[in-house]
Amino acid sequence: MPTATVTSKGQLTIPKEVRKALGIKPGTRVDFYEGQNGEYIFRPRTGSIWDLRGCVLKLDHVVTIEEMNEGIADAVAESFLKSVDGRVGKPKSAVTDDEAA
Repeated sequence: MPTATVTSKGQLTIPKEVRKALGIKPGTRVDFYEGQNGEYIFRPRTGSIWDLRGCVLKLDHVVTIEEMNEGIADAVAESFLKSVDGRVGKPKSAVTDDEAA
């Protein structure tokens, strides 16, 4: 089992076989996660935000501000109706079909 010693400055040299197994190279950042029973786990922070490019599909059209506003207004209206009386859907007209006839 590989071991390492902490220096007086709190630095730790990761053994070569561990660096090789984890793909850690000079400049690689390492994240520490608290596990159970006071143990810590570390993982190299690999990749970049640019590695995610292409994982989300592009829309066939650009959504306009008007479409966004309409979607927000619909969601707010639905949320309001749900909070008032549990109904879901578009607000109903104040005049029913029977009254209109």
